Amino acid sequence: MTTLDLPTVPPFEVATAKASVRPGRRPSLRFRLRIGGFAALALLAVAFFARNWLWGRPVEAWAVTQGELRQSVVASGRVLSPQRVSVAARTTGRVRAIPVVAGQRVKRGQTLVVLEDDLERASLAQSSAAVAEAAAGWRRLREVSLPEAEQALERAEANAERERQRFERARDLATAGVLASDDAEEARRTWEVAASLVRSMRLEVSAQRSKGSEAALAQASLAQARAANRQAEVALAQTSIIAPADGTLIARAVEPGDVVAAGRELMVLAVDGATQMVIQVDEKNLSKLHLGQSALGSADAFGSERFAARVIYINPGIDATRGSVEVKLLVLDPPAYLRQDMTVSVDIETARRAVANTVPTGAIHELSSATPWVLVVRGGRAVRQNVTLGLRGDHVVEILRGLAVGDLVVPVATATITAGQRVRAKAPTVATPATVAAVGTVAVNP
Repeated sequence: MTTLDLPTVPPFEVATAKASVRPGRRPSLRFRLRIGGFAALALLAVAFFARNWLWGRPVEAWAVTQGELRQSVVASGRVLSPQRVSVAARTTGRVRAIPVVAGQRVKRGQTLVVLEDDLERASLAQSSAAVAEAAAGWRRLREVSLPEAEQALERAEANAERERQRFERARDLATAGVLASDDAEEARRTWEVAASLVRSMRLEVSAQRSKGSEAALAQASLAQARAANRQAEVALAQTSIIAPADGTLIARAVEPGDVVAAGRELMVLAVDGATQMVIQVDEKNLSKLHLGQSALGSADAFGSERFAARVIYINPGIDATRGSVEVKLLVLDPPAYLRQDMTVSVDIETARRAVANTVPTGAIHELSSATPWVLVVRGGRAVRQNVTLGLRGDHVVEILRGLAVGDLVVPVATATITAGQRVRAKAPTVATPATVAAVGTVAVNP
């Protein structure tokens, strides 16, 4: 009798099988069915492994597709006024009134802060009186002193002429022996005194005329008084702090009753002008940025709204701490809801292809090297193929050379597949987004 060795059958079933075999009898149907089942399983396992060996291992594959491709750099930043003015006092004083509030729009020359001005007003009144006094002195010189000096000069000249004639008569009489020589000498001395008085009066008249020294002194006194008066007016004007330009008050750090020092910042004014946005872009995207590039911005508070912008400034330096570069954009038509320092997201279009062949980035081996490559399914095998890349992003990459539309590539994540291995591609997956995204400072465009 032949004994069947069936180690996979439980002991009690083996015993039953042995009991069912009798000398001279064929195996039972139940026994034959069990033996056939085990054989079928073995055949299926062999067929499964033979299929992978004969037709290739099944793998996921991505299809190369063609379509419009747009590359953009996405970053976040804030709204920036072209100019901020720090409003400060130019003198020390106590705040009397503040006729404006933070967030208010103001016009050039509008009063923002009023300081106590009693002392400045008193100084102005005193200087005004000094101006009036100096002006009166100048007017008296022209209207009274000068005419009096001119009249005195005329009298002195007439007197000197009389004394000259008297001296000449006395001299002639003394020569004729009619008059004593002492009398003639006395007449000469009297004439010389009168002539000296004429010279003195002429100097006084000249000094009081428009180009004379006394006139210049009077004019200088008047100018000095006027300068002191102007200084007092400026000091009084400085007690009222006014807006230097049209704009919006975005900060206020003073209250009525505060004592402020000269130079202390009291308010911050965002001057009206072209609205800008400033963003920080990762330095790895610097090569993609150029002046004049178009962009779309959106405020975080109004996420569904978009507005057009244009790149107007790229900082030539790099922020070493953050590894970023500062970029400024001009908002072409600022919406009414934009506010100073409002957080915004900016999408800068850096490149566009009307027709481009693309594959997911996850299909490229050695993406950052000089010779990137892919595993493409050809003739039932995985074939290593070098490729030339164009626009690159986080999700898709442009293929310039090496692949054609419809080619199937094996994802890098399928690490067990090697070049030359027989493979069988599953139904191709189309996984190319419409936009290539370059990572910004914070946001990423999917």
